[in-house]
Amino acid sequence: MMTIAFTVTGKPMGQPRPRAFARKMGNKFVARVYDAGTAEEWKSQIAMAAQSKIPAEPILGPVKMQMEFNFERPKSHYRTGKASHMLREDAPTWHIGKPDADNLSKAVKDCLKTLAFFKDDSQVCIEIVCKNYATGHAAGMRCVIEPLT
Repeated sequence: MMTIAFTVTGKPMGQPRPRAFARKMGNKFVARVYDAGTAEEWKSQIAMAAQSKIPAEPILGPVKMQMEFNFERPKSHYRTGKASHMLREDAPTWHIGKPDADNLSKAVKDCLKTLAFFKDDSQVCIEIVCKNYATGHAAGMRCVIEPLT
């Protein structure tokens, strides 16, 4: 099987963690869990971009995944006045804020599992995740999936 690669344009979002709370019912407390659906739009963008790359059969063995997430730069990274189109010299290269790299990759893996790229995201044995700022191109993600032998 060959390498699969695709690009998604949009604002990368991390997979939200399930939230738990207790609710009083009668004289007892009952635990409830819900999944905040804040990444659903991002996951649908991933699905649209990956649609044409879905393998005929899910990958069954170990997988290597590389994901590069590019975030839009905030206005504070740019100069002011006539040079407002230029980056400030102290503008960072790497995106160190939220969402976390592990939550970003979890959203992608969950989406690709649903699309049947692989049976389970536990098959991902090598995972390379990079978060930086988009410079000269749109915000989004580049994903490369490579079956390992």
